[in-house]
Amino acid sequence: MRKIRGSEIRKIIVACEAGMGSSALLVSQLRQKLRGFAIHIEHTTVNRIPPDADVVLCHRGLSARAREVAPDKVILPFDTFLGDPVFDHLVRIIQEDTWIES
Repeated sequence: MRKIRGSEIRKIIVACEAGMGSSALLVSQLRQKLRGFAIHIEHTTVNRIPPDADVVLCHRGLSARAREVAPDKVILPFDTFLGDPVFDHLVRIIQEDTWIES
C-alpha cells in the first residue's frame, strides 16, 4: 500500500492502453478542476508510467499492470472515463489536503 497527502501530489498520470482518446479528455477535465494547483497532469500508456508520478489513474482492467510498472505509486483504478467518482475524490483530497492510499 502506498499513501500520499494531497499537498504532496505534484504529478498525476492517466495511464491507458494506447495513450490517447478518452485519457486525453480525462486529462483536460482534471486540469480544469485542479487549475491553481501546482500539479502536472498527463496521459501515457500503462507500460510507460514515469518514475516521478505521484498518483496513477487507470482503468480497473489495467490496474494490475500499473502496479507492476509502478509499485511504489498510488494507483487509483476507475470503471468509466466519464463521471467516475474516483476523479472527484482525488480532487477533494488535493483541495482539502488529506490522505489518499491505494
